Amino acid sequence: MKQFKIMLTISLLFIALSSMQAQNLTVNGKVTDSQQNPIQGAVVTEKGTTNGTVTGLNGEFSLKTSKGKTLVIKMIGYKTAEIVVNKTSLHIILKEDPNTLNEFVICNDNVSTALQGQVSGISTKNKTIRIRGVGFTGNTPRINPIYGYTEGNTEEYQSFKENLFIPVSSEALSTFSLDVDAASYSNVRRMINQGQLPDKNAVRVEEMINYFNYDYPQPKGKDPVSITTETADCPWNPEYKLVRIGVKAREISSENLPASNFVFLIDVSGSMQSPNKLELIKSSLKLLINNLRNKDRVAIVTYAGAAGEALPSTSGSDKQKIKDALEQLTAGGSTAGGAGIELAYKIAEKNFIKSGNNRIILCTDGDFNVGISSNEELENMIETKRKTGIYLTVLGYGMGNYKDSKLQTLAEKGNGNHAYIDNIQEANKVLVSEFGSTMYTVAKDVKIQVEFNPAQVSAYRLVGYESRLLNKEDFNDDTKDAGELGAGHTVTALYEVIPAGVKNKYGGVDDLKYQETKQKSTKGAFSDELMTVKLRYKLPDSDTSSKMEIPVLVNSNQKMSEDFSFAAAVAMFGQLLRDSDFKGEGTYRKVIELARQGLDKDENGYRREFIRLVESVEGMAK
Repeated sequence: MKQFKIMLTISLLFIALSSMQAQNLTVNGKVTDSQQNPIQGAVVTEKGTTNGTVTGLNGEFSLKTSKGKTLVIKMIGYKTAEIVVNKTSLHIILKEDPNTLNEFVICNDNVSTALQGQVSGISTKNKTIRIRGVGFTGNTPRINPIYGYTEGNTEEYQSFKENLFIPVSSEALSTFSLDVDAASYSNVRRMINQGQLPDKNAVRVEEMINYFNYDYPQPKGKDPVSITTETADCPWNPEYKLVRIGVKAREISSENLPASNFVFLIDVSGSMQSPNKLELIKSSLKLLINNLRNKDRVAIVTYAGAAGEALPSTSGSDKQKIKDALEQLTAGGSTAGGAGIELAYKIAEKNFIKSGNNRIILCTDGDFNVGISSNEELENMIETKRKTGIYLTVLGYGMGNYKDSKLQTLAEKGNGNHAYIDNIQEANKVLVSEFGSTMYTVAKDVKIQVEFNPAQVSAYRLVGYESRLLNKEDFNDDTKDAGELGAGHTVTALYEVIPAGVKNKYGGVDDLKYQETKQKSTKGAFSDELMTVKLRYKLPDSDTSSKMEIPVLVNSNQKMSEDFSFAAAVAMFGQLLRDSDFKGEGTYRKVIELARQGLDKDENGYRREFIRLVESVEGMAK
């Protein structure tokens, strides 16, 4: 009898577990409008919980839930829908509700006759019109409910020309500001994952390379940075050489970082309504808030049509208060970004922590349109703030109307860095995993100057860094602004070098007729040197720079290290995306093969993700 009861109990438990497993299921669905057009960016959540996801490029989603649960589907421009889960495959049709859009952006060439009749008295020449609460009828522009603007990409990128090969006979010095930004890579990744090749001006090769960390040695002695160099044959031009310069900033454990005075400067204008903007900003900053210490402080400044203080400077011990203030933010209105920056600096100065980490964290799509808004105006304004001792972190969000060029200006001209956040995983990388390197500066105004030995090098080309080039005189000029390095940060620069005696297949120049073009001999003491790398930096609280200098020796038989192979693969990929004149023999297949040599140091899977990205582009290019 006892054995029968045990067996009965086991049977009942098995039936109960089977029933529970039957109730748990993964729902695969698609969200479309009434015309069967897929809706990207719709938020799908299990009602009453935080369990949710966002629809992808084809309006598709996958969510683990239970039978009988209610899914809530929300999208700006559509009526909210609720669906009870009773099967694993769902097709959800959202009905349009244009009244939920409180801001539309209409570009000049799309303004219809019907629309002009409703906005009489407003000149549309050379302007973008923002209209709130207008009910459109008749032949009007089609509003994209995901982004709140008319169909057509209005993203802005600064155009630039790639660095050329420079003959050593005409200029032996190459000087640039060390760049710590990585926004280009995550932005390019976003575009590729949406099934499109990126605008070539969105591809900044140095930022793609520096998205990844490399194993450079820790600094020793008094200098807060170390320099590492490596030379090998160039993978896309085998008769040339590729030189890697790696810089590593001193690591500081999070508990030993000084107290932080943060000001969250958040764009709450109408263009920030979509889920991948303001809602993602809230989720991103909550990750940072969770890691605040009691000695840290946070203020929140918002801007739309005007700027205001949403939260006075508050101790990191009161995390819930900071989160509550963040959660109350809603989007609407125009974008007075310049006024917001002015107010943020004022509040940061008011709560300044001496010898602390004083930093503004700007979260925006960069679409400034009220007050100071042009790149030139922003550049002039931000340059006046550099001497305050307050640093600037620029976090870009969104798509479709993303103004990368403005955010680049802010990051480059202020004491700043720039990252692009396309999902919560990227937010965790930037704001948690790389908190020190993103948020705490150990060396500022970092510049590099390379002198090439004409006995070994006939010409050279800096790969990337086009917007960071400096005059050779700027290297020793401590008044010239340059890049900042955060705790534990690694930065990489690559030079493609044409050895002496090897033909420059990219042109070159004839010897000059009226002046001597030969360089002085370097036989003897320096004959085995390819080049010399010099680096200048300032400590965060100093206005006087220090200099470091190391020679790079000739080594024609050196095999690429794993890190060097991977960095070269990323550089080749960037040049292919740009359809560079200097891509040489590079192919997507070669990129993949080279990148696979550097997978041993891939704890977080970023390098494998890169390979999958290249494979996607290779498939798109066929």
